[in-house]
Amino acid sequence: MAIPQGKLAIMGGGSWATAIAKILLSTEDSINWYIRREDRIEDFKRLGHNPAYLTTVQFDTNRINFYSDINKVVEDSEVLVFVTPSPYFKSHMKKLKVKIRDKFVVSAIKGIVPDDNLLMSDYFHRYYGVPVENISVVAGPCHAEEVAMERLSYLTVGCQNIENAQMIAKKLTNTYVKTSVSTDVAGIEFSSVLKNVYAIAAGICSGLKYGDNFQAVLMSNAIQEMNDFLAVARPMPNRAVNDSVYLGDLLVTGYSKFSRNRVFGTMIGKGYSVKSAQLEMEMIAEGYYGTKCMKEVNEHYRVNMPILNAIYDILYDQISPVIEIKLLTDSFK
Repeated sequence: MAIPQGKLAIMGGGSWATAIAKILLSTEDSINWYIRREDRIEDFKRLGHNPAYLTTVQFDTNRINFYSDINKVVEDSEVLVFVTPSPYFKSHMKKLKVKIRDKFVVSAIKGIVPDDNLLMSDYFHRYYGVPVENISVVAGPCHAEEVAMERLSYLTVGCQNIENAQMIAKKLTNTYVKTSVSTDVAGIEFSSVLKNVYAIAAGICSGLKYGDNFQAVLMSNAIQEMNDFLAVARPMPNRAVNDSVYLGDLLVTGYSKFSRNRVFGTMIGKGYSVKSAQLEMEMIAEGYYGTKCMKEVNEHYRVNMPILNAIYDILYDQISPVIEIKLLTDSFK
């Protein structure tokens, strides 16, 4: 089934949702936009920008149809772009009564479904009956803040139907965003979860005063660990982990000042508890939840993943970061 040419909807009101809305309004005449809180919508209309995220980005609100009712926005849209943080995804979807099996679903969620430990694409297919060829995923390397500043960025759109991937990619391509396409849907999703975990590791090491020399070794081992996992969990003969959607996304998330996962990890490395670090951050570090999910997923695949295991021990078993990272340094090459 080809992508319907009807209205496209953004499902979420955070920074990444706002960045994607900015991109789409450079190629679409108008969009639908679901934001859960009615007061946020009213402030958005009054101010001309998202009142809570990327506040420097001005929008022509005449080109946006706002909704606080998830069922109404789904009824009025053909393409649904989900951009909610993964920990809140299921609570949003519980309100959904309208069937979406005939919609085209785009997941720009950089996480995994907690508790179920399912990739977003698998979740939409299994629980909502969306055909796999009508599910696509969007990944970086791309920070919302740099999209806001219109700095050159790159996206990869994954879909098992490559023509559908190309159609979505066209909608996300403009003067400051370049896109490529892939059929490696699961590989892209798993790498998007793992790179957040590794960014927390990079942050912890920064908080512990490890320098750039070690960070380079950490990232080298992280991409190898990611490749080892993907080769077992979702083997694909033509996958090249040095492509930007894998290695590039890992590097920008591990190094960038805009990376909330790195910031979260830095706080842990400096001695913050998980709870105090979460309270101080204004945005969610999805890698915290992704660490637990991937640890449980890997109990099935049993891939050797020392970095993942170390971050799990630090975040969930309260093992000293000093001890865990020292053990990692001894194992690295």
